Amino acid sequence: MLTQRHARLFRNGRNQALRIPREFEMPGEEVIILKDGDRLILEPLKRNRLLEVLATLEPLDEPFPDVDVGLLPLDDVEL
Repeated sequence: MLTQRHARLFRNGRNQALRIPREFEMPGEEVIILKDGDRLILEPLKRNRLLEVLATLEPLDEPFPDVDVGLLPLDDVEL
């Protein structure tokens, strides 16, 4: 279901700003703005999602196996 509501535009110095109604508030302090023809699309800026996911994981109880470095290629690699 598409929700819509009128909002007011105003000037903040040399920038145009949008007063976002409470029911449309977005998380965080920053957004990504996309322009599609006459439409502006706002998306929350998701930072450090990997760190957030890793913080929720339980620590591993298993020790890491030893790695035989004799099996690894030691030649220079051009990227």
